[in-house]
Amino acid sequence: MARRGTKIEREKRTIASMIRIYCRDLHSRDEGTCAGCGELLAYAERRLEKCPFHDDKPPCADCPIHCYQRERREQIKAVMRHSGPRLFLRHPVLTLRHTLDGFRRIPDRPGKRTEGGKGSPGESADGKDSSTGPPGERDT
Repeated sequence: MARRGTKIEREKRTIASMIRIYCRDLHSRDEGTCAGCGELLAYAERRLEKCPFHDDKPPCADCPIHCYQRERREQIKAVMRHSGPRLFLRHPVLTLRHTLDGFRRIPDRPGKRTEGGKGSPGESADGKDSSTGPPGERDT
């Protein structure tokens, strides 16, 4: 059984690596990050900590919830465009796992009711009755 939070921790390591690569290449930093990149990293980590998907979190590009502010979203896209291809050389395992995560099924939004206000305990996410047996014999 996987430990709770391992996916979020891995996502934090991945984004931290990407921001460090970006900052090193474009801001000429040998160690750590500049103030602007450090703020972006802190923001990204806060967003990950508050992610309602927890360990079912899809990659941000595939996520149905846009939790980043517009300006921060543009900043992180620039980081990912630059660092994504370079990440493989520095962190091949993180890159592989992040890539494989992109093939996972995207979960439904947590706490979201199904279409048409449905969502009773006997219904599945597609609105069909998940109970078995004739209507009179269903457990309540």
